[in-house]
Amino acid sequence: MKNYTLTIFTCLLLSSSCFQNGSMRYSALACPAFSYSSPEDVQTGDQYTSLPENDFIDAVSSPVSTFAIDADGASYSNIRRFIMADHQLPPKGAVRTEELLNYFRMDYPYPSYADPIALNGEVSTCPWNNAHKLVRIGIKGRPLPDAELPPSNLVFLIDVSGSMGSPDRLDLLKKGFAMLVNELRPQDRIAIVTYAGDAMVALETTPGNEKQKILEGIDKLQSGGSTAGARGITEAYEIAEKNFIQNGNNRVILGTDGDFNVGLSNHDELVKLIEGKRDKGIFLTVLGVGRGNLNDAMMEQVADNGNGTYEYIDKEEQLKKVFIDDYYKFFTIARDVKVQVEFNAELVESYRLVGYENRLLDSADFSDDKKDAGEIGADQDITALYEIKPRTHLNGPGSSTFTIHFRYTDPASYESKTLKLEIKDEGKGFDEASDYMKLSCCIASFSMLLCDSKHKGSSTYDHILNWMETIALNDDKGYRKEFSALVKKAKTLR
Repeated sequence: MKNYTLTIFTCLLLSSSCFQNGSMRYSALACPAFSYSSPEDVQTGDQYTSLPENDFIDAVSSPVSTFAIDADGASYSNIRRFIMADHQLPPKGAVRTEELLNYFRMDYPYPSYADPIALNGEVSTCPWNNAHKLVRIGIKGRPLPDAELPPSNLVFLIDVSGSMGSPDRLDLLKKGFAMLVNELRPQDRIAIVTYAGDAMVALETTPGNEKQKILEGIDKLQSGGSTAGARGITEAYEIAEKNFIQNGNNRVILGTDGDFNVGLSNHDELVKLIEGKRDKGIFLTVLGVGRGNLNDAMMEQVADNGNGTYEYIDKEEQLKKVFIDDYYKFFTIARDVKVQVEFNAELVESYRLVGYENRLLDSADFSDDKKDAGEIGADQDITALYEIKPRTHLNGPGSSTFTIHFRYTDPASYESKTLKLEIKDEGKGFDEASDYMKLSCCIASFSMLLCDSKHKGSSTYDHILNWMETIALNDDKGYRKEFSALVKKAKTLR
């Protein structure tokens, strides 16, 4: 019964899917064509939404490709948990290529532009299919010095139901929220709402310099009872709205295993509530924990609807990444970021977007400011790849330029703005590509191997490890080193 409820809930969270030019298309908030638990999902007890992998699209009949960016990182840390802790390969539904790509800090450059995002990109041959080429698109969020960070109005919404009782759930979240409290300033405010059988305000909104009071409130949290998630979210948003800071960082941070036991009649109301508060400038970040009943599908879509991100917490080191190393991601600098590429059919036979399956948009959505899309936080890196089948005369250097259009909304003024990026094909082989391209290809290739993608071409785990050895990007946090260890372990699990 739980899986049936999930399917209906997910579809209510999303808008209906659509068809374009004979191929299935999904909006950024589209209901999947099907939602099910694969045998692997049944074995783990987790719940995932499976989507068809993006296929090649004919450039003559469909020359325009449009998608919303995705800043989530949950899929990568969840995959890491499967491979390193559970010693098994993840189910396909757990693998979202864009979240693997965007887990990593690329440290893209940010020149002194007036816009809150900076753009970069390149073209090279495709390492898993030498007859193809890859177009890399990079987006960088404006870094914010500490002195320019706006005040925060945060509400911790913490699931304390019975399913949260194990050490890898509530206890882990409490450690993470304590880390975040230590980052607070006097101008920041925080409240704590819990939910189990009912919602309860565990801490009224409190200034950030009263750290001991806040930490004591976190320390007292205990698990037990059923999961009244909708009532908790309602209470949290009411507190966030009551203490709203104009031009501030107003955010609900939900920590849960996603096991919402809400009546079916409440689902549509829950979605409307989240969307309504999103439009008022209150954002939602979702932190998933646990295994065995992880409702990954629900949490990803709730975060998407709430103009926020979804992160999975598999260990204490991940808490440090989310709350300390990536702290600036909580400060949104561009809303509803959309990307649109128009391919020249005289040069490109077909193309496919690598990942972003549940972020595809219709062409008309690009200029529709009412169409929700993804957000970018301060100093955040976003990456996307297109694999293209060129026509034969595209193979020479300098033969083509890809013009890519971007649209975003300013969080303060709600004014939409457009940018464009021209990427020149300079005829580079993969060995001549930037380290940004090489790392992106390593991650994408790994994702395709995990899913046994029909597009994986000549990809192997050994190829990935060899490519990783050629990358000289800064790795002071050890993320690339850990990724190589992940690839090596996955190789042994085939």
